[in-house]
Amino acid sequence: MTTVVIADDEPLIVAGVRTVLESAGIAVAATAHDGRDALAAVLAHRPEVALLDLNMPGLGGLDVAERLAEASPNTRALVLTSFGDRENVLAAVEGGAAGFVLKTCAPDELVTAVRAVAAGEAYLSPAVTRTVLGLVAPESLPRRRNATERLRRLAPREREVLDLVAEGLANAEVAARLHMSEATVKTYVSRILAKLECANRVQAALLARDAGA
Repeated sequence: MTTVVIADDEPLIVAGVRTVLESAGIAVAATAHDGRDALAAVLAHRPEVALLDLNMPGLGGLDVAERLAEASPNTRALVLTSFGDRENVLAAVEGGAAGFVLKTCAPDELVTAVRAVAAGEAYLSPAVTRTVLGLVAPESLPRRRNATERLRRLAPREREVLDLVAEGLANAEVAARLHMSEATVKTYVSRILAKLECANRVQAALLARDAGA
């Protein structure tokens, strides 16, 4: 069973998230209302996922995520926040968070995000992906050339899948668009990440954006 520590300084948010996760069969090992207590809870319980608010007293969610890399490397950080702007999203991705979802997301999306991160995948809310990709542009001609060269490693079907990922589509949406199973899409995404030497689907999507996809 997937285990989670929830950290948010708003008790109502913690209670609501706990209800959503437990109703989906996800175990909540502990809850915390500030960053230091969140880190202590993770060290005590070693959950698969730490669900972290960005703005908490003491240590913020990103500070906790960065410390987890050494303190509890098998715990993956999933950011849950009200702020889906480019700066916060990129800071979370670059700071080591494995996922980023908004507090306005549907309960099913939150469950999907937790399970994806627990399984070792990266998860970025489709709505957030579209925002980030719409704001990030190629910075230079060499960067575009590098991205174009790397994308040539992909087979035509892999490129089709990447193009849809770059649009911000989730695996289920890609599967529906290309008339394949979600499991097949997941396999394609894993293959694409390996070929492009990207750590997660967000990096791959940004690479496609750099190439002008």
